[in-house]
Amino acid sequence: MLNAFIIVWRESLEAMLVIGILAAWATGRGGGVRTGLWSGVAAGAALAVALAAVMQGTLGSLSDRGQEIFQALLILFAAALMTHMVLWMRRHARGLRREMEGALDRAAELRGAWGIAAVAALAVSREGAETVIFLQGIATGSGWGALLPSALAGFGAAALTAWAAARGLRLLPQHQVLRVSANLLLLFAAGMLVLGTDRLIGMEWIPPGIDPLWDTSALLDDGRGLGKWLADLFGYRARPAAADVLVFFGFWALMAAQRWWPGRAQQRVKA
Repeated sequence: MLNAFIIVWRESLEAMLVIGILAAWATGRGGGVRTGLWSGVAAGAALAVALAAVMQGTLGSLSDRGQEIFQALLILFAAALMTHMVLWMRRHARGLRREMEGALDRAAELRGAWGIAAVAALAVSREGAETVIFLQGIATGSGWGALLPSALAGFGAAALTAWAAARGLRLLPQHQVLRVSANLLLLFAAGMLVLGTDRLIGMEWIPPGIDPLWDTSALLDDGRGLGKWLADLFGYRARPAAADVLVFFGFWALMAAQRWWPGRAQQRVKA
C-alpha cells in the first residue's frame, strides 16, 4: 500500500536524519558518549515496538463495539497527529540541528552518558511512535500483515534516500524531499479524516447531513480501480455524505489559512 510506504519512508528518513545529527555531535567525544548515544537510539526503537504491542493488546481485549470506537478515534487521532507533525517540521526544520545539539550539550553537562541516552531515546521514540500510530490507523481497514511489505520497502527507501542525501547527490536535495513528502502526508491526513468521519457516521455519533450529496460513481467508482486507489489514499468518495465534504474541504481551508496567515502577519509587521 502506497500510504504505508510513504509514511514509513518519511518517518524513517526523519529518524535517520536525527540519528545522523546525534552521531555527528558524538564524533570525537569519547567511548562513553557514543555508548550512551547508541543505547538511547536502541531504547527509543524498543519503546516504539512496545507501543505497537500495547496497542495490539488493547485492541484485542475490546469487544466488537469497543474495537469499532477505538479504531474510529485512532484514525482521527492519527490524522491530527500527522497534520501537527508536518506543520511542526515546517516551522522547526531549519533549526532542528541546532536544537538537538543544544539539548545534547545540556544533557551531557548535567547527566553525562545517561542524559545523552535520554535525549536520543526521546528523539527516536517520537519518530517511532508516530509511525506506529499512523500505521495502526491504516491497519484498521486491512491488518498489519498487508502493510508489512510496503513498510519494509519504505524503510529500505528511507535508508537509500538518507545515504544519497549524505553523499550530496543533487537529484535528492534534502529540503525538497521533505517538502514533497510533507504534502503527501497532508493528503493522507485528509483521507484519514474522511475515513474517520465515515466511522463516526456509521456509529451514529454525528449526523451525515445530505447523503449522498452527489453521485460520481458512473464516472469514477470508489469501489474499484483508480477510484478505490484514490479512496484508500486521499479520501475520494463517489457518493459522499455532506459531513464528509465539510470535513475534507474544511481541512484544506485550514491548511491554506495556515500557510497564508503567517505571511500576511509578517507583511503587516514590516509595514
